[in-house]
Amino acid sequence: MSSMRKTVSIIIPVYNEVSNLGMMLEAIRLAIHSLPYDYDVIFVDDGSDDDTLGFIKQLATVHPEVRFISFSRNFGHQNALKAGFDLSVADAVISMDGDMQHPPAMLPELLQHWEAGNDIVYTIRKDQQELPMMKRKTSDFFYRILNRLSSIELEKGTADFRLLDKRVVTVLKDIKEDDLFWRGLVKWLGFKQVSITYEPGQRVAGKSKYTYKKMMEFALRGITSFSTKPLTIAIYLGFASALISFFYIPYALISYFSGHVISGWASVIVTIAFFGGIQLMILGIIGMYLGKLFMQSKQRPHYIIRETNIR
Repeated sequence: MSSMRKTVSIIIPVYNEVSNLGMMLEAIRLAIHSLPYDYDVIFVDDGSDDDTLGFIKQLATVHPEVRFISFSRNFGHQNALKAGFDLSVADAVISMDGDMQHPPAMLPELLQHWEAGNDIVYTIRKDQQELPMMKRKTSDFFYRILNRLSSIELEKGTADFRLLDKRVVTVLKDIKEDDLFWRGLVKWLGFKQVSITYEPGQRVAGKSKYTYKKMMEFALRGITSFSTKPLTIAIYLGFASALISFFYIPYALISYFSGHVISGWASVIVTIAFFGGIQLMILGIIGMYLGKLFMQSKQRPHYIIRETNIR
């Protein structure tokens, strides 16, 4: 990279995306090649078990701007982004997915907002009516719950397609927490931020890696990373169940002294199951937070690099 021009790094986490890489790189080159920046494209191979890494190496022999980081195993999308941030030295860093749904044609617009003085330029996905209703409803529910329970405000559709100034990336490099949730962390940082909307592109090849299970895990990570309100809710639930149980005592005493037999095994079992369920839920909430503390205390690295061509 020349020292005379500003530098830009484009970080792309990939997992089994060999069919999309060539099109992705060509679209990026088309969007940014004529702009007055020196740039590189950093593919972070998150433990792919297809020929993703081999194809990236082929691209690197033809295109000198191609860099790669290869993990020893799959460490997850958020940790792949951190690896890109950690190894980047550019004036601006752009993160995007490798499935063509984050349109490379928007790169000039991101850079334009950066040149206007913004430290963070993040994107918001427009509604996709063609998505399954269940996926749209669960996404809406996630953002409502997160914003209600946490201290940050995330717009519906906020994506990991964003530009970060070097000073922001410097701060992100020092973040040591184990369970990373970049959408929330970037919002929490402050700095001068601006949002733009985008129309998701069509996935040309492969399939989405975000199953409903992964989406649920991602949602729980976001909520527990930025809020202790679930613990407060657990306290209220415990208090409410105790209060209900307390009001049951006068009924039992009156029935006993009036000679009426308290009958109804079914109602007793239902009551026990109800309060037992509440207790298990409260223990689960507490367990999630204790688990996060346990994993953090181990101080394991976020990722392990098997090989890279970044020097």
